[in-house]
Amino acid sequence: MPVIAIDGPVASGKGTLARRLAEALNLAYLDTGSLYRAVASCILERGSDPDDSILAAKVADTLTAEDLDRDDIRDEIVGQGASIVAANQEVRKALLEFQRNFAKTPPDGHLGAILDGRDIGTVVCPDAEIKLFISATPEVRALRRHKELLERGEESIYARVLEDLRERDQRDRNRDTAPLRAAEDAVILDTSDMDADKAFKVARQLIKERLSL
Repeated sequence: MPVIAIDGPVASGKGTLARRLAEALNLAYLDTGSLYRAVASCILERGSDPDDSILAAKVADTLTAEDLDRDDIRDEIVGQGASIVAANQEVRKALLEFQRNFAKTPPDGHLGAILDGRDIGTVVCPDAEIKLFISATPEVRALRRHKELLERGEESIYARVLEDLRERDQRDRNRDTAPLRAAEDAVILDTSDMDADKAFKVARQLIKERLSL
């Protein structure tokens, strides 16, 4: 049962790539970042602070699959909150088993799974058959996120998006628990000069060569 781990920083294109690969290969897909977003969303809905580590751990312990469909899960403020709760060791422990169970027993009869996030290849699924680390320059990633926000009808200022992205990168890379980094055996794919179609073709060919899928 193949497991493909796709990691990378925010707005690197890993989510778009993972979804397309899952569809093309008929594998179950889990956006693990949505778990942390769901935790942040639940906390913010209560009017509380994502920095409240005790509350964040309690929310993570009781998170359900339905919480992943919350209406505000893609809002920028929720994304900022997700980066904060993701640095909470107790939150990560609570969500780790959810992710591993998904990889071991993919839903809906799928014979394999693709998970994308920050620590899939290093912590969640260190034995994954394929590990990809998707990257791009901060400027390119900020521009992608800026355009995404505008397309959703949200107000966005590029300079502010870039500043927020750099703060999230620093927080993700320097946290004590499961910091953002490429696994030693991961293939690093820089998408700075690639559109979504090009990134998909490159990744699809790599998987085909290694797994014959």
